[in-house]
Amino acid sequence: MTRADSPDAKPRIDATAPAGKPANAGAQRYAGLLIALHWLIALGIIGLLALGLYMVGLPKGLPVKATLINLHKSLGLTVFLLVLLRIVARMVLHRPPLPPMPAWQRAAARTTQGLLYVGMVAMPLAGYLGSSFNRYGTRFWGVLLPKWGWDDPHLRELFFGLHEAIGYALIALIVLHVAGAFKHQWLDRDNLLARMLP
Repeated sequence: MTRADSPDAKPRIDATAPAGKPANAGAQRYAGLLIALHWLIALGIIGLLALGLYMVGLPKGLPVKATLINLHKSLGLTVFLLVLLRIVARMVLHRPPLPPMPAWQRAAARTTQGLLYVGMVAMPLAGYLGSSFNRYGTRFWGVLLPKWGWDDPHLRELFFGLHEAIGYALIALIVLHVAGAFKHQWLDRDNLLARMLP
């Protein structure tokens, strides 16, 4: 038995670990790019949902409504591109394992997260398709994007209705996601939230 294997040996300290943090602290956190994208996308989606709900209540023909609609489209497509980047980043960057929890909670967390990704991809696509069946099309920060459809009020309403329905579903999923994070942080005290904090 070497001295390092003896019961009286002191634990080795990783000199590269920051003071006051365990050596594997970095392994329990998401990669910096994923953290940045998470919060940028979260703020963007919350802002877009608030803007969308506000626009619905504005009367037709109001000049500011057209400006807000174009802003909503540009922001929505920007967030959509960030979501695509995040999907790619998740495939290649480090993701910490979930802390110990019952199997049903693990399944619920993965299901909620999966549905959030589906919603974040499907919602802007539905909005873009709805705009494609409108004579105005979609401008992305002033640049007119290709139209994949024609002026068809029925298809336009179909895709805009889907866009709205996914929006309400996203609101419910976000509330569930935040409630789950707070439960783990303050009831379970497993420090789950810290994995995604800057």
